[in-house]
Amino acid sequence: MAKFTTWDGLELNYRVWEGEGVPVVLQHGIVADTNANWMSMGVVAALEKAGHHVISLDARGHGRSDKPHDPARYSWQAMADDMRALFDHLGLDQVALVGYSMGGIISLLVAEADERVQRLVIGGIGAGVVDCGGIDWRAIQAQDIMTAMSGDAADVPELARMFRILADALGADREAIAAVAAALNEAPIESLTGVTVPTLVLAGDADPLAAEPERLAAALPNAECVMVKGDHLAAVADPAFAAALVDFLR
Repeated sequence: MAKFTTWDGLELNYRVWEGEGVPVVLQHGIVADTNANWMSMGVVAALEKAGHHVISLDARGHGRSDKPHDPARYSWQAMADDMRALFDHLGLDQVALVGYSMGGIISLLVAEADERVQRLVIGGIGAGVVDCGGIDWRAIQAQDIMTAMSGDAADVPELARMFRILADALGADREAIAAVAAALNEAPIESLTGVTVPTLVLAGDADPLAAEPERLAAALPNAECVMVKGDHLAAVADPAFAAALVDFLR
């Protein structure tokens, strides 16, 4: 594990697994972190077994990175700029970028703006990117996540309650997560035509936040779609998820 200072002074945590070839850079989803999203699910192990050089970033507000409670310190663009700052910090000139859920939206923004991204894998998102410009707020509202993080989660919808359960299991800073949710209640993606790199859309067949992933793949200029078993949390744990990722990066 290591830390670097990003563009606005926050210290962000990242982890590196040495290997060969173009680095595979991972960005997790909201509430999660490197361990929860990638290590404990077997994704890092699968990439290591395939010989890849792997790097994973804990987003601001998550994991071992700084966690300000001010929503003004969070935005989609801020998190995309963090990822690009990590590329700069490590001197990376080519990457394969992998993002899940929140990390998938961030990765789309980075891939459009940064020529260092050579291949892209986005999981846990679907037609909401096309119809809503980002997270599918038809499935979950930012306010529900904020409410779930700030008090009694009994009255919030089940999907928001799932994120509260995950936050408590990980010992996450719920006030920081609420600030993240408040700031990310926007539609950062106006068009997908600029994301021209080869792309894999990976989605669980029971994930309400990744409904109709084939429509997202169809909206991208150079994408394919693979579906695995599971809901928003369980899909990453399906061995087929890591297998499809490794196969795409081969």
